[in-house]
Amino acid sequence: MIEYNTKRNKLIIREYGRNVQKMVEDTLAIEDRDQRTAAARAIVRVMAQLNDPTDKPTVSTQESIDYWHKLWDHLYIISDYKLDIDSPFPKPVPDTSEKKVVKPDYNKHRITLRTYGRNMQNVIKEVSSYPEKERERMAKVLANDLKMMYLSYNRDSVNDELIKRQLHELSEGALTVPEDFSLSTTKELLHLVNSNTSFYITPAKPKKKKKKKKKKKNPPTE
Repeated sequence: MIEYNTKRNKLIIREYGRNVQKMVEDTLAIEDRDQRTAAARAIVRVMAQLNDPTDKPTVSTQESIDYWHKLWDHLYIISDYKLDIDSPFPKPVPDTSEKKVVKPDYNKHRITLRTYGRNMQNVIKEVSSYPEKERERMAKVLANDLKMMYLSYNRDSVNDELIKRQLHELSEGALTVPEDFSLSTTKELLHLVNSNTSFYITPAKPKKKKKKKKKKKNPPTE
């Protein structure tokens, strides 16, 4: 019968593979302590063979002691610290401290009206600091921009007075559209939306007048 990985125990240290973990699980079931210790030593030797050759120390120094100490620690970790044997190194203590979860630092600035997004809110805030005459001019442009953005969410109905009031609110009273100013019609704005054209329309360059070519005079005939 095929044994699928989804039905097996979770692989604790992947670098040693499932076979080593299975050997450790079988060793835990050995009742005799001496036999368990002998099996554990054999598993450590297998773990050393599976390690990258560049990780193995070539001389018997403190580096070599640290290397074997690490392998025995890994053996205990794979056994979930349940292995009871005569080890050349002290049994490691499991880390019971709670790991602090670092949450991503999201932008916590509040968006007043989500329909228009954060970028438009920042633009309005910037324009609010302009001189008075510039604010009066830009208020009309921004009102049409808000209306265009509003139409992208709701094309059934839009109230010009609502747009003017929301611009006043977003600018904290710094931008006011004159009462007698009429915003662009819904039809005009939808045409711009459908054609992906910006509301900031640059004036067309004057066409250059084509120079008329002078007709060549035929030479006089004799």
